Amino acid sequence: MSDDPTPNARTLRPATPHDLPAICGLIHELADFERLSPLCQATPEALAPHLFGPRPAAEAVVAEVQGAVVAFALYFTNFSTFLARPGLYLEDLYVQPAHRGSGLGRALLEHLGALAVQRGCGRFEWSVLDWNADAIGFYEGMGAQLLPDWRICRVSGAALERFRR
Repeated sequence: MSDDPTPNARTLRPATPHDLPAICGLIHELADFERLSPLCQATPEALAPHLFGPRPAAEAVVAEVQGAVVAFALYFTNFSTFLARPGLYLEDLYVQPAHRGSGLGRALLEHLGALAVQRGCGRFEWSVLDWNADAIGFYEGMGAQLLPDWRICRVSGAALERFRR
């Protein structure tokens, strides 16, 4: 994290409830970028209990440039039965286009990687869309391995509701 007082100062810090409108705005920008806007339901009110309620499901770190939140990473703890250790799962990382190439994405990943080490995690993982060649190259350049044999399985919406007892 940085507290650089220069005019282009950037700061990484844990998100606070005050950041919820900015985080939700960035989530909607990310949904546009990923061509998933119709699925995006993020609002400050919907996100607040999951980041700041009595049993938070996730955590977030934000990046500020000149006092404005321009990037975020939302993550949570998962668990590896094979390693018998927790892991850190990065759900979403987004940097506004005007700030890409400035090192913010790298700084967020390095921050979370260090946090995973500090917490004794056996893994730091995330997913990337197969068409996002820029992100794939960036992640590989940071030492990430793409796991071609694995596919994400998802149950949501009406299919999830069918599990109701």
